[in-house]
Amino acid sequence: MKISVVQYAPVYLDLEKSMLRAVEIVAESAGQGCGMVVFPETWLPGYPTFVWRLPPGAGMGKTDELYALSQANSVDLGKGGLAPLQEAARDNGVVVVIGYQEIDSGVSGSTLFNSCAIIDADGSLANNHRKLMPTNPERMVWGFGDGSGLNVVDTAVGRVGALICWENYMPLARYALYAQNIDIYVAPTWDSGATWLATMQHIAREGGCWVVGCATALEAGDIPPGIPYRDELFPNKDEWVNPGDAVIYQPFGGALAGPMHKEKGLLIADIDVAVARASRRKFDASGHYARPDVFSLSVNRAVQRPVTFG
Repeated sequence: MKISVVQYAPVYLDLEKSMLRAVEIVAESAGQGCGMVVFPETWLPGYPTFVWRLPPGAGMGKTDELYALSQANSVDLGKGGLAPLQEAARDNGVVVVIGYQEIDSGVSGSTLFNSCAIIDADGSLANNHRKLMPTNPERMVWGFGDGSGLNVVDTAVGRVGALICWENYMPLARYALYAQNIDIYVAPTWDSGATWLATMQHIAREGGCWVVGCATALEAGDIPPGIPYRDELFPNKDEWVNPGDAVIYQPFGGALAGPMHKEKGLLIADIDVAVARASRRKFDASGHYARPDVFSLSVNRAVQRPVTFG
């Protein structure tokens, strides 16, 4: 099975244009024989990198303005916000994993979440996971997820699960996925570099699974001129805001493909899903290495609702 890891930039903070680009990328990947397409963290409509560049106090007004733009370009599942991508998955017969910024009109219609959707090859939404803990300044723009999305799901290409960015440093969150017979572990992120890549390789060995890591390869020149405070936030027009570093690691082994550093395009490789389960003969974290007589993990998968109407 061929897997395609996306290292193109979206149309920053423009959901409509980014969605069109995502649909085109799915078709491009399918045209190259891929059965699975993986997009980075909050690829729709673009990662809010401004939270790392504006001070929380003095820059509050600017953050508010950029937040409002980001909010207006977020995906609402309750209103069919991923429908074009679901149709693209179905029409091309591919599994799509995509990081996106979610807004929930059924609860507050205001709070944003860092989410990751797994769309099966028939176009159905197999799982939606909200990042459990936004990292550092991300908490200025995102709410907290819950355990309802900590699922590994059957898809046309095998059992797939995902954790977002620094969730992958949470040992219990990783273990919750390992314990569900995972074949392909997807880690959409904004991180990059040697330390992050070492983490991806560690997870491939610890979990005995295929690991896909990917961040948005973004240059300052990719930020549209109409974005507020663009020149202040990105004064160096030649800057690589994020180098991407898309990578695929083999179960219990080294890199199969990548890292793809400071490049735009698709990282494509053939993987054998069956290799994951066979590799766990040596070490199975939730199997013969689990020691349930010593350790146990309880996961609350209940959807956490702030209000219940009788």
